[in-house]
Amino acid sequence: MYKGILFCFLSVLFLSCPFSYTKEMIGLNVSGDKEGLEYFYFSIGNYYKVPEKEVIIIKQKGIPDDEIPVVFFIANCAKVKPVTILDLRLKNMTWMDITLKYGLKPEIFYIPIKLNPGPPYGKAYGYFKKPRNTWDKIVLTNDEIINLVNLKFISEYHGYAPEEVIKMRSSGKKFNEINYEIQKIKNEKNVKKGKSETEKHSVTEKKFDEIKIKSRGKGKRR
Repeated sequence: MYKGILFCFLSVLFLSCPFSYTKEMIGLNVSGDKEGLEYFYFSIGNYYKVPEKEVIIIKQKGIPDDEIPVVFFIANCAKVKPVTILDLRLKNMTWMDITLKYGLKPEIFYIPIKLNPGPPYGKAYGYFKKPRNTWDKIVLTNDEIINLVNLKFISEYHGYAPEEVIKMRSSGKKFNEINYEIQKIKNEKNVKKGKSETEKHSVTEKKFDEIKIKSRGKGKRR
């Protein structure tokens, strides 16, 4: 019976996505214990509309999880392949240097918000409070760019207020935890609103047999 339910769920999932995910990508014993890490990869693929193999390749290179969205974001802005951006990062180029290399400006990282944020967003937003004609001179750190890109990705992917994402991040949560937690909140709201069974079910509510994504390389670049 379990196999039948799982098969039906996966069928709905594959049909509803703009591209199909293999079991290696969905993976996914997505639970609180796993902090939704695999679902984080799933969300990245959905948001940036890339084949599952591209997210897997980036992950296998050993880049930190929080930097995966940055790879795809800058690649989209620069109109180059994600692996091109990844290779530059793995050569220890900063995210700011990579941005400038493609003639991109710091303003691409700006997300309008309705509050004055504290750490880790306060300093970056302090730069953006200055006149817009000075933004070209802004130099963001790796961590500031990582925080801003993930803020944009998660808030837009879920249709969630960026201010709420900032609060969760400021409390010390990792981005994969935030992504998982927001999806869980949305699932609970859908159930309370009496949505259809298809809408009620989500990858974060299912118990899958664990399928591990093997990483090649462990080095982190900061």
